[in-house]
Amino acid sequence: MTTQMSSKSRSEPAPLALDRSDERVNHADGLAGLLKTFIGRVRSGDLGMLPVAVGLIVISTVFSILNPIFLAPNNLVNLLFDCATVGIISLGIVCVLILGEIDLSVGSMSGLASAIIGVVWVNSGIPLPLAIGAALVTGAAVGALYALLYNRLGMPSFVATLAGLLALLGLQLYILGPTGSINLPYASPLVRFGQILVMPRWLSHLLALLPGAVLIVTGLAIRARRQRVNLSSQPLSSLLVKVAVLTLILQAAVYYLNLGRGVPWMFGLFVLLVIVLNYALTRTKWGRSMFAVGGNREAARRSGINVRRIYMSAFVLCSTLAALGGTLSAARLASSSQQAGTGDVNLNAIAAAVIGGTSLFGGRGSAYSALLGIIVIQAISNGLTLLNLSSSLRYMITGAVLAIAVIVDSLARRSRVSHGRA
Repeated sequence: MTTQMSSKSRSEPAPLALDRSDERVNHADGLAGLLKTFIGRVRSGDLGMLPVAVGLIVISTVFSILNPIFLAPNNLVNLLFDCATVGIISLGIVCVLILGEIDLSVGSMSGLASAIIGVVWVNSGIPLPLAIGAALVTGAAVGALYALLYNRLGMPSFVATLAGLLALLGLQLYILGPTGSINLPYASPLVRFGQILVMPRWLSHLLALLPGAVLIVTGLAIRARRQRVNLSSQPLSSLLVKVAVLTLILQAAVYYLNLGRGVPWMFGLFVLLVIVLNYALTRTKWGRSMFAVGGNREAARRSGINVRRIYMSAFVLCSTLAALGGTLSAARLASSSQQAGTGDVNLNAIAAAVIGGTSLFGGRGSAYSALLGIIVIQAISNGLTLLNLSSSLRYMITGAVLAIAVIVDSLARRSRVSHGRA
């Protein structure tokens, strides 16, 4: 009995020590706590959006010094219009990159979708919603074909989508015929959406409040849930600081854009898709399965995940988003042409995902990668255009930025491995 009591008395201080540890965690709040947490994550290789944020600050500073028009409100509005089309295509690239795969045909798929809109809607007189539906269904069918070739025949995605690039480009040229270009009605809702429609000012400010509101609601719910089971939780002051900073940045950005034409509806659609995909990747079983398959396919299969179905969903989603991006590109240009989807569309879509932080090694990525990455690329393109420099410099600079992004990703991956967080 004495032995048991002494043993029990020696074991009692442990919970008290744990409580004091939790108390220290809970008191490391405010800006100091956030800064300490952020530095710890960076040291362990979890860079998050830091490289993109630094890149945007450098790009904006350099181009605004060389040409003050770069930061003019209306120029930034035009930049957001241009971001939406390729940005939506890049969202699909994020999905396949998370799996460690690639789709090289997204540019051709977007061009084919643009051609379908022109032929089905303008030439054949079929209603616009049906024409858009036909383009999206075509994209889904192409993605399903890639997944079938990968799952059933083991064809590498690089080869399958490279063949698709050529086949889809040929089909685009075929259905457009000898004319090569079809003009879309300028007064149509689709073209107006792609060129001139912006949000009312009150609505844009209201929408800019939503991210902060969602963050504080979810943060309080997680905090309460962890406290109920006596786990350390994020300090309330740290959560409030995050919400305040995020809301201030978004409100300032919206205010500045409203000094010009305002926030484009097309960019709003892009951001909505980013939010939806981010929720799917982080809050659903499908999203967790995506990261599991990208991290280790065999381990995911042994844990009961239907790996083939995950690949099917990723490729279908990628091609469908490419078709949607091609539809919006046709709206932006008010035409369907043989040049749609060619040039640097593939480069920019893939580069945006990688520059934004999605890993080429699979298993890591975010929907916000496409958003931040395409803003970087379009900022470079827009700035060089304002300086009246040749497109050759744009290609070289974009290529250099992409190479730097991959190097940073590789170094961060090594750091995560050494810290046991890979």
